[in-house]
Amino acid sequence: MPTGEIIGLGRSGIAAARLLNQDGWQVTLIDSATESDIASRSNGQQLQASQQQLEQEGVTVKLNSMVTLAASRVPDSIVVSPGVPWDLETLALARQQGIETMGEIELAWRYLKQIPWIGITGTNGKTTTTALIAAIFQGAGLNAPACGNIGNAACELAIKNLNGESFDWIVAELSSYQIESAINLAPQIGIFTTFSSDHLSRHKTLENYYQIKASLIRRCQRKIINGDDRFLQTAALELGDDVIWTSVNGKNSFDDDRSVGVYLEDGWIVAFDELIAPVSLFKMPGEHNLQNLLVAVAAAKLAGIDKKAIANTITSFPGVEHRLEYVCTHQGVKFINDSKATNYDAAAVGLNSVAAPVILIAGGEAKTGDDTLWIDQIKAQAATVLLIGKAAPMFAQRFSDRGFDNYQIVETMENAINQSLALAVEHQAKVVLLSPACASFDQYLSFEARGDHFKQLCLGISV
Repeated sequence: MPTGEIIGLGRSGIAAARLLNQDGWQVTLIDSATESDIASRSNGQQLQASQQQLEQEGVTVKLNSMVTLAASRVPDSIVVSPGVPWDLETLALARQQGIETMGEIELAWRYLKQIPWIGITGTNGKTTTTALIAAIFQGAGLNAPACGNIGNAACELAIKNLNGESFDWIVAELSSYQIESAINLAPQIGIFTTFSSDHLSRHKTLENYYQIKASLIRRCQRKIINGDDRFLQTAALELGDDVIWTSVNGKNSFDDDRSVGVYLEDGWIVAFDELIAPVSLFKMPGEHNLQNLLVAVAAAKLAGIDKKAIANTITSFPGVEHRLEYVCTHQGVKFINDSKATNYDAAAVGLNSVAAPVILIAGGEAKTGDDTLWIDQIKAQAATVLLIGKAAPMFAQRFSDRGFDNYQIVETMENAINQSLALAVEHQAKVVLLSPACASFDQYLSFEARGDHFKQLCLGISV
């Protein structure tokens, strides 16, 4: 009986453990967290129930433990969850010793590679694009679930397939963390949405970060790239002459002889010289969402989806939770949840997508990156900024250095919401926007938890 060790008691790790267990492996699931750590998580009760269920199914669960490579118990395979650093010393040593080591996505690919995949990567825009593609395919009557960073863990789909469910397509949102541990994953269609500085604390350099994402696209049979992204316009030339470029600026948006396959022209979405639908049908705000729309349409047409199904879906598509998500209106002021904007570029896009003047709530755990464009957007559009979390003092200093003094350090989300409506009325602001430009881990377990708290507080405002 083959043996497998899974690292990470989260959704991906649990799914990977179940998959191998059902396929006849002897499985041990390891997590460095203690029982009290697990209990303190927002989904602690669910994880504890999953732990008990796994043990009943025959999976050994070891908390407060790390992988060891003792000769007496070297596993045949090690599977890591996305949050586990790929350069962890033990994992590097395992690879040097020839022990098969892979990510949860790679494991799922082994079981699902007979099904066509669409792999969506990029710094920003992945989630909206993935959700939109899945909605278009499902609107066309296909069984095409989303997985990866959105929807299902990929191994959950592999379990369903193992138990008899068939899929027409797999639509996978893939982070750099997932790609670096999935070196054989080769989707039929690959999409590169955007590229900018992010996750450098893990990947060290911008070049490393880019090459991880680009490696996925190189392995794809068909390649779709957002031609409006300034970095990708040049960098992605090395990905080959067969790239399908998209642009909101029309068919002739490049200065060179590159052709644009999917574009906007005279108010219409055009894909491979076919009129698809008026762009006015698509209700999501912001040019960045038009860019997401075009790469999604490109994928749908490559997959043979009829333009009527595309038009029907884009007309009704509501967007995704925590990305420019409308929450409520108080005294004519809209409250918008953009908690998924966890880096400077995403936050700048979010700010640019709403009507000024804005009361902006920002802060959290700061990331490495260039904040220049973000601060320029703040100076142009924000009436005031309410700063929360660990990054607040650093942001305050950066704002002052750039000549912007309309900020307050309020520390918590509760304090920000308590002041936001009065400030909006005072400054005649149209929007209160949570767009943090930061990770959430200083105060929350995830950006979802942060966004949910924002929504709860907004809906509870007394007027």
